[in-house]
Amino acid sequence: MEHGPSGGSTAMRRRSGVRGGTRMEWLEHDILCIIFSFLDVFDLVRCTAVCKSWNAVIRKSELLQVLYFKLRRDSGESTSSGQRKSMEFGLQEVAMKYHRLCLQRGRIDIHRWKAHSVGVDQCRMKMGLLLTGVGDKVMRLWSLDSYKCEEEYYIPDTASLVDFDFDESKIVGLLGSRVGIWTRNGKRSIFPSREGTFSKGLCVRYIDPDAVIGCEDGTARVFDMYSRTCSRIIKCALCLMHAGPVTCLALSDDELILSGSSLGSVSISDLASDQRVARLRSTDSAGIRTLCFNPCSHLVFAGTTVGYTYCWDLRTMKSLWETRISSNVLYSLSHLRSDNSTLAVGGIDGVLRVLNQNTGEVLSRCLIDDERPISSTRNMHAFIEKKKGIRLPEDAEVDRIPRTCRPPITCLSVGMKKVVTAHNSKYIRMWKFNM
Repeated sequence: MEHGPSGGSTAMRRRSGVRGGTRMEWLEHDILCIIFSFLDVFDLVRCTAVCKSWNAVIRKSELLQVLYFKLRRDSGESTSSGQRKSMEFGLQEVAMKYHRLCLQRGRIDIHRWKAHSVGVDQCRMKMGLLLTGVGDKVMRLWSLDSYKCEEEYYIPDTASLVDFDFDESKIVGLLGSRVGIWTRNGKRSIFPSREGTFSKGLCVRYIDPDAVIGCEDGTARVFDMYSRTCSRIIKCALCLMHAGPVTCLALSDDELILSGSSLGSVSISDLASDQRVARLRSTDSAGIRTLCFNPCSHLVFAGTTVGYTYCWDLRTMKSLWETRISSNVLYSLSHLRSDNSTLAVGGIDGVLRVLNQNTGEVLSRCLIDDERPISSTRNMHAFIEKKKGIRLPEDAEVDRIPRTCRPPITCLSVGMKKVVTAHNSKYIRMWKFNM
């Protein structure tokens, strides 16, 4: 019989290894099942995407099925056998319902950390990362799990950052009358002034490979990021889109440019042909300050300088609703990409509002609870101040509430069960909503 160095049978060791491996696998399976049983349905869905072994454990244990059908029963929906077969298709719907429920009624925990040495007023959230800037000479990319600053992108001394956007590989910044590109490895390129100069830019949005600039002269100009020198304008909306400056932009996946005007209209243009397709009009002449587009429902949302929010259906080019939610300017509105139900809105009055996308109804008004003491923690990356958030009753008068509870929201971005806000200060806040 063949023996190894320790004198034992190789065959016996192999058999023992198989049995030991099986025992270890079942032990790991049982421990994971216990851990997973403490999670809610959304976190459990996220865990299925971590690795194949976790996915297999969760599906074999049927934890996901139990939580899914419990949620349906709690909401008064039937759980027939036919619906059981559609569980896979319903998970995203359940996650979106849970997200909506959390934003509308969940408890609010607010985490604040010092992101810059001077005030910044813009933030963008994508792929679990947050990019902050405008006001400082640096943009910073943050992990929302650890609050770690992953990367920094410095602005040239001779330029001021006006706006920015980013994807998984690059950051595009508007530097007055020039365009800057930072790759994720830190390399920076600036469009040469002889080719990249345009009238003063006010806003930028990026969808690979095009960066669209909204300009003070009422035009939107399109730059290709993959030209040989990254400095050649290959498309330019030379036709006048608006009589007034283009103050905000949104881009659709099917190559439409939506641009808001300081004179109160939204123009729809074709990115491929540079031709204007349609114009959406508001009922007042107040300037459009912020725009967003929902690709799932084809709805366009806008906020104005006098506190109105508007909604149009891009398929019919007709207005669906309008409502005045504040007496002051609305700086930012946003929604989760797959969510067709809720819209987060922020402005100068500092109230974080959650609206129904389909009706314009205000579902909730959120503030910082300034009466409770601040708690704080320090991890290896940042010092985090923690506060609670509160929801205002319908009859509460916002103007009577201290400004310490409602610093102006200059920009916001929405993630799953969370909203990140910038306030033209050194600090960034993350509002976490949980049931």
